[in-house]
Amino acid sequence: MRMSDRASTPREDGFRMPAEWEPHEACLMEWPTITRSAFWADRFDEAKHDYAEVANAIAAYEPVVMVCDPDQASEARSLCADAVEILPLPIDDSWMRDNGPIFVRDAAGRVALVHFGFNSWGEKFAPWDRDAEVPAHIASHLGMRRYRTEQVLEGGSFFVDGEGTLLTTEQCLLNPNRNPTISREEIERGLRDYLGVEEIVWLGLGHSSDRDTDGHIDGILIYVEPAKVALLAPEDPGDPDHDSGRDNLERLRRARDAKGRSFEVIPFETTPTGAVPYLNVYLANGGAIVPIAERPEDEEALERIAKLLPDREIVPVAGNCLTYGGGGPHCITQQRPRGVPLPA
Repeated sequence: MRMSDRASTPREDGFRMPAEWEPHEACLMEWPTITRSAFWADRFDEAKHDYAEVANAIAAYEPVVMVCDPDQASEARSLCADAVEILPLPIDDSWMRDNGPIFVRDAAGRVALVHFGFNSWGEKFAPWDRDAEVPAHIASHLGMRRYRTEQVLEGGSFFVDGEGTLLTTEQCLLNPNRNPTISREEIERGLRDYLGVEEIVWLGLGHSSDRDTDGHIDGILIYVEPAKVALLAPEDPGDPDHDSGRDNLERLRRARDAKGRSFEVIPFETTPTGAVPYLNVYLANGGAIVPIAERPEDEEALERIAKLLPDREIVPVAGNCLTYGGGGPHCITQQRPRGVPLPA
């Protein structure tokens, strides 16, 4: 599903998407927009402060670029730390992980970006035309090569290990509201061509409380390092995520990654109904930005994540409002890997 003036794909040109734990050049975010203020209801101001909290936490570890609607630039500037760059661009919503660019890098350390199709999680929230063009604006801002494909893909729907392996869910990528005219095999081909992966591991369902994304994997899993993941897999048979978690656990235990390695899977218990998705973590350079719910369960969750990521400083941030909006720190961010921009 190529739609570009480029005759080649990233894979053909030697590019692949690095893992999130590899060094970053910067982090991209988007400011909550007036266009979606009704979505946040009476928590709109809270959302803006919590986005700023995440941006400011990340800025202690790496540069942050906050894309914002031009009419809200002064507001974003007033709430974000001086280390956060404000970039005015036309946008509809504030989930950079899903509508923003996905960066790829070659063996020489050159970085380009991929512009996948975006249709607001299966045409759920109109309008989305400005969000769909954010990767083009970012490419122009950075003077960076852009690969374009019509295939719809959100960044929160998959993880890669940077060594050829991609993890995703059937619930999201095979949903007919994303790419109704192409087969599973064609979807896999697009992932290989535009992300440079070789092995695709399919889980089944995402989180039971996911109301908007149709099963994004970043609500149930964190890729810790090659061949090692933490997975939401509650033991309690009465938990709504028990059956799907056990199915995903068995799929991962049977799977092998692109290097032929079996997965070390660390089961992670569910959180109480309405609590934040603790595994929705942003991995900054040397830090891990973790959502908390201001509940007693936070302490255990933070301890477990600290054990998963012993070389990173664990930074808790407010998670309740982000959860109300449908995500967490991982959902509102997108890493730009370290490297030299390949000119357009």
